[in-house]
Amino acid sequence: MAGETILVVDDEANIRELARMYLEQEGYQVIIATNGEQALAQIRRDPPRLLVLDLMLPEVDGWEVCRRVRATSNVPIIMLTARDDDIDKIVGLELGADDYVTKPFNPRELVARVRAILRRASPAAGQPAGQARQIGNVVIDPAAYEVTVSGRRVNLRAKEFDLLLTLVDHANQVLSREQLLDLVWGYEFYGHTRTVDVHVAHLRDKLADSNLAIETVWGKGYKLSPL
Repeated sequence: MAGETILVVDDEANIRELARMYLEQEGYQVIIATNGEQALAQIRRDPPRLLVLDLMLPEVDGWEVCRRVRATSNVPIIMLTARDDDIDKIVGLELGADDYVTKPFNPRELVARVRAILRRASPAAGQPAGQARQIGNVVIDPAAYEVTVSGRRVNLRAKEFDLLLTLVDHANQVLSREQLLDLVWGYEFYGHTRTVDVHVAHLRDKLADSNLAIETVWGKGYKLSPL
């Protein structure tokens, strides 16, 4: 939502200023870092609400920044990549990025992605958060944005939480990757279905102690079922 702080990390001045201008026009507060070390220092000093992170940074690159941030924080991360190679995007997602934008990018697209991620990470004021769900030994509490397995809290990022909630609400139903993109990421998401696969893999790892299974239905999509 407007007024929140966005950290933009890029060693290209024109990219930084373009992102700053459009984000500030939308009411966000923008702080700047020109390399990975500056970004990490800023995050330790005053964590932003969201991080826009270039991959090709001097000294400490964007992949390493993402890895270090994810070790201690769930702050949403949008990665900027100068190449349209799937491998860059997949590696970024596997390290914990929430989304990516390929350079050169439309600044309005960047703003739309920032807005979409922050909206999903913070339920709108005045909107009902929804009742808690329990399935097997897993409890999902949308009001607190928390998930527990046998009473133990599981640390999920915003998109992982939304994906789990969607699968639970459609338990024992097969949802295609396209359906999950629409339900979880929404029409403003510009990515591809590999994003779903990466997030499902993360969920499986984090729910390893639960009695739920996210099944792959080959050629169709995914289905969540109690074991």
